[in-house]
Amino acid sequence: MWSWPRFNPARKLQPVPELPELQAHAERLNDWLTNRTLMSFRPLSFTALKTATPSPDEALRSAVGGVTRRGKHLLMSFPDGRDGHGITFVVHLMQGGRLRPDEDQKARPRSGIARWTFDHGPALLLTEAGKEKRAGIWVVTGDPLASAPLLGLGPEADALDAERLGEILARHSARLHGVLRDQRAIAGIGRRLANEVCNRAGLSPFANASRLGTGEIQRLARAITECIDESLAFERSRTDMSSSKERKGNVHHRAGERCQRCQDTVRSVEYRSYTVSYCPTCQTKGKILADNTTSKFLR
Repeated sequence: MWSWPRFNPARKLQPVPELPELQAHAERLNDWLTNRTLMSFRPLSFTALKTATPSPDEALRSAVGGVTRRGKHLLMSFPDGRDGHGITFVVHLMQGGRLRPDEDQKARPRSGIARWTFDHGPALLLTEAGKEKRAGIWVVTGDPLASAPLLGLGPEADALDAERLGEILARHSARLHGVLRDQRAIAGIGRRLANEVCNRAGLSPFANASRLGTGEIQRLARAITECIDESLAFERSRTDMSSSKERKGNVHHRAGERCQRCQDTVRSVEYRSYTVSYCPTCQTKGKILADNTTSKFLR
């Protein structure tokens, strides 16, 4: 049983969990839930359930086949649901969502938006901090990869070699940081990993993805693998999903601090919903990036 810190729904929202956090959490959930029989599913918020059909009830009295991950989504499968065609609950946590054991099963749990109960053990509660209420559950039948919200996702970031990565980048004449975060291009990378990967590869986050050379693509592929592997090892060492401030990195959320490699000052470009962090010496040949949505290098 996990020993999680007490949930504080009023705390500042975290960035959307990425591949390492979700993969490790899927493994924990899989160990905990597999072979348990679903007794009930109840949305506690009208925003929680994103699909009308099939009904979640079609998975009742079926055993959990496993919990896996695709991109930034968690998948809880019931292979015996709906006449053997299978039912899958696809969960996107967004920024404030978390899946937690629910011992008390209160009628109105604070910040609770959906609950699964099983034949034994605690229930599973989806909570969401904040007011936006964007976390959601899709109930799909058959192959979940052939239905929304998973249809159209790009290949998993941890499954790319340099050749495949180069093919993807060649199709996207856009800033590298944005392409890395585009789930239709590459699934699983978010703001933190994009910052750390670009830094590890020694590439400007504003570099045109389609114009990277062979050596740069090879460095980028290695950086993706290394950053994911290191983060995944950290997440697997825990019994809960880490918070943003606990995740290690050289540039992400470190603006104003010293780069651990060259001792230059880490800089950032602030946007309304995210921040691009980078080291000028390591990534842009000392040039500072302009802080606006149409920025070029400052001259």
